[in-house]
Amino acid sequence: MKNPDAKAKIFQLPELTYRVWKVWRRNVDVFMKTWKVNFFPPLLEPIFYLAALGTGLGYYLGTQIEGYSYTQFIAPGIVAITIMYSSFFECTYGSFVRMYYQRTFDAIIATPISIEEVIAGEILWGATRAVIGGGIVLAVVAAFGLISSPLFALILVVAFFSGLMFSAMAMCFTALAPSIDFFNYPQYLFITPMFVLGGTFFPVAKLPEALQVFAQAVLPLTHTVNLARWLMFGSSELSIVISIVWIAAVTPFFFVLAVNLMKRKLVK
Repeated sequence: MKNPDAKAKIFQLPELTYRVWKVWRRNVDVFMKTWKVNFFPPLLEPIFYLAALGTGLGYYLGTQIEGYSYTQFIAPGIVAITIMYSSFFECTYGSFVRMYYQRTFDAIIATPISIEEVIAGEILWGATRAVIGGGIVLAVVAAFGLISSPLFALILVVAFFSGLMFSAMAMCFTALAPSIDFFNYPQYLFITPMFVLGGTFFPVAKLPEALQVFAQAVLPLTHTVNLARWLMFGSSELSIVISIVWIAAVTPFFFVLAVNLMKRKLVK
């Protein structure tokens, strides 16, 4: 694939049309053919977390955290983790397989759909996977009776925009990946720190001050957890505004960066 714009600036705004939805629809159609395989893992995983950590570890803690039982406290974190996993891994491993092994990108670009639209469609699909996964876990959490706010349905909105953010970040890693083994780096050096430090299983405020600053300023999962916990329990804090602004500022940056990095990778 050759193009005179191969050296386009990495922060150039992409030219997108309605064809982005064609790429998204293609991924939806494939997903629907294997929906059973994709449905049960996110359904069972939160049950294990709530049973093992919420009930088991919560029993030994024997105290409330920020006014909630331990099972209640970790429930929004489990929803947020699923949002992160669903979108990030879809646009790393999933996109890399479609690009490199299946050559799906080559086939699509042979049509009037541009490279930018393919990548934007992939990111949009990653956000959709976040909504699907987050919605399944949210239903499990609701079935356990762990939701006390009528605003909880808005978590699906948070799932979409957080999924868009994680998908764009993931696509940046995909653009840099020389092989599929490369994804061990973001998985263990980016995803794992968020998993344990993002306020999922204990409050960020209990961390040393330096790690608190790191979690709030650098780790995107922290802000997804903040919003999920707010919508599930109705608590209102200044940190909610900060989280909304953080996601709103970071997402467009990484979206544009991801599209242009992938364009530079694909156009030779």
